[in-house]
Amino acid sequence: MKGLIIGGGNVNDELICEQIKKGGYDLVIAADAGMEVLYRHHLTPDIIVGDFDSVGKEALSYFKQNERVEMIELCPIKDDTDIEHAIRDAISRGVTKLSIFGATGKRIDHVLGNIALLGIGIESDVEIMIYDECNRIRLVRDCLTIQKKEQYGTFVSILPYGAYAKGVTLTGFKYNLSECNLGGFNTLGISNQIEEEEAVIQVKEGILLVIESRD
Repeated sequence: MKGLIIGGGNVNDELICEQIKKGGYDLVIAADAGMEVLYRHHLTPDIIVGDFDSVGKEALSYFKQNERVEMIELCPIKDDTDIEHAIRDAISRGVTKLSIFGATGKRIDHVLGNIALLGIGIESDVEIMIYDECNRIRLVRDCLTIQKKEQYGTFVSILPYGAYAKGVTLTGFKYNLSECNLGGFNTLGISNQIEEEEAVIQVKEGILLVIESRD
């Protein structure tokens, strides 16, 4: 079951519309101001969720009045963000593959927090990825294969998510690695490129942050 969450960060209208129209999503959730892009393009989510402190009154009123849209209104004094609530709600409904847009932007604290939420997928065995116009972001434990023809952009960067990632092996890249132990405070894994038809990232212990990007 595929799910899509749209948050209130930076969104590219064309990209969002394209994703919804061709994505084949079983569940679309707009988190707070994430409903603005849907309102602009007359697209209807299945669920709107949030404390609704950042969405415009016009968009909120429009979706509230739509009987096909389920509304989950959160208390503004809470321990989680709107996107975290949306992720956990989507998983509780059976979503096994989740794409998140509108999770990056000017607020670095929100960006880092949203990247941390990818760990919910690690815990729940659900594939979760953050997208924006230039990046696809995911956390990887064990192994990831990327087909060159399907990669998101030109560059692939890896960083240990946590204190370390041990036994990291890269094959099919311009710069391969064999059983490398990655710690923090360096940029060894930044801006690699895929050279073979497919590239494989393996890690024996720990978690890797994998970012596919384009300028």
